[in-house]
Amino acid sequence: MTARGKLVFTIIFLAIVGFGVSKWWPKIKPGADSKGGGGKGGGGSELIVETHTEVPRLGPAGVYQSKDNIVDLELSVYAGYAGIVAANGGLEPNDNSVFAKKHGLKVRIKLSEEESWNALNAGKMAASATTVDVLAVYGRQFNAVVPMQIGFSRGADGVVVQTGIKRINDLKGKVLASAQFTEADFFIRYLAQEAGMQVKMMTSLDAEPDPNAVNLVYAEDAMLACDAFTTDGTGKIVGCVTWAPKTTDTVKESGGKAHLLTTNRNLLIVADVLVVNKGFAAAEPDKVKGLVAGILEGNQMVRNNPEAHLDVIAKAFSTKDEPWDKARAKQELQKIHFSNGPENLSFFSGAMDAAGSFSGIYQSAIYSYGSELVKDPVDSERFLDLKHLKALETAGTFAGQTVSIAPIKTQGAGPVESDPLLSKNIRFLFQPNSAVLDMSNADNLKSLGALKQMLQISPGSTILLRGHVDNSKVEEFKKNGNDFLRTMAIKATDFSKQRAAEIKKQLVEREKVDAARIEVMGRGWEEPLATTDESRRVEAQWFTLE
Repeated sequence: MTARGKLVFTIIFLAIVGFGVSKWWPKIKPGADSKGGGGKGGGGSELIVETHTEVPRLGPAGVYQSKDNIVDLELSVYAGYAGIVAANGGLEPNDNSVFAKKHGLKVRIKLSEEESWNALNAGKMAASATTVDVLAVYGRQFNAVVPMQIGFSRGADGVVVQTGIKRINDLKGKVLASAQFTEADFFIRYLAQEAGMQVKMMTSLDAEPDPNAVNLVYAEDAMLACDAFTTDGTGKIVGCVTWAPKTTDTVKESGGKAHLLTTNRNLLIVADVLVVNKGFAAAEPDKVKGLVAGILEGNQMVRNNPEAHLDVIAKAFSTKDEPWDKARAKQELQKIHFSNGPENLSFFSGAMDAAGSFSGIYQSAIYSYGSELVKDPVDSERFLDLKHLKALETAGTFAGQTVSIAPIKTQGAGPVESDPLLSKNIRFLFQPNSAVLDMSNADNLKSLGALKQMLQISPGSTILLRGHVDNSKVEEFKKNGNDFLRTMAIKATDFSKQRAAEIKKQLVEREKVDAARIEVMGRGWEEPLATTDESRRVEAQWFTLE
């Protein structure tokens, strides 16, 4: 042991994943769209578009003005907005909607898969919906306010990869396809960040992948990103990041050659929020309050009795190319958590203890994209306009509602020991020759907070702390005989367990983590790493539900 022991934390996220390696889908699917360019070899490369090296500039700000008491809202085809559709009784404005009957306005919903932030900025629509990470990317140029959270994606977003890829770390040096500046882009960046890996944006498939990074290419949208993966003729693209139902469809169509590496089913960092044109919010606050109240009521309607609203949801989201029926609507609703009033307040205050908070996700996005893209980040408070939520709370609207976000289990399964989803190292500093953590060290405190956050954003997850010490003295101990070596090995195992237990103690006492979610064990010098310094560590294995 050194006079001042440095401890390495290996964070291992575990999920249920499949195995096997193969190259597949070398030909273009019938009807594949040839948008964009970049890359030779045809197939998926034809779907890859130019990578933005800067955040797109939005047009000038304007003020939306409602006409005939109708408020225009643009959404995408996504079950997470089912509460809005249910409250409106469909897409068209009508006198029988919750909005009309209770809040004195009518809502017209347009469905679009385009990122219409220029239109929202210019005042061509009253409101839309997006995820918190998008706000962090566009920053001060985004002429919008956030008056409420709509919900969390719970398995709707996922990473689909070739079956031979078992963990995020296996993507080092590999190429994934996604859609730039979307929640899918953020999701893979967040996972790479947690794995301690950099992300490289490739300009085309002709570019050379960085062998030490997760390499990303982009399609016009996340659906086409998976088409680029499945039709890639270059053999470079090993997976895609998208959302349901494209995730499950891609796996199904692969014939066993692809699998879902992970989803956000129990990793709650993709949070949908309502974004309202800033000028409209200032000019017509009563209509914004009506929107907030109506959406919350619609969320409760779907939470309490989803069966009663399947017909209207399926009809609204069904298209010629992607038909929805009641069974499809029911399936997609299972991947969503619709937020109620107390959960909204907890989400924005930072008190959420079973999911990501607004400010936490926002800051994670800034860090994940890095200064290369987010050159002049703004504080998350810039977007918040919570007066309507607070007024509804004061009026007693949320009476009887509680924060209720629980882990989603598969057939009653608990945390499963399997191959890790990703791993990284965090260093802790202890007092000299002891198992007492140096609580005056700012990095130690930051690392404890990071461990707490991992448990917070992943309901049902647990951590196993496995203590390790270095084996640099083993050969010297052997000179004194096997009995002495055995005695020192036992002491080393006990010492390594003490250090793991110290981390648990600080997590429980300082960070208020439930002790039942942390286990400890000592491994002594049985599992050395490449160097003496690396070997002095506690390995934290994070077991998640999937």
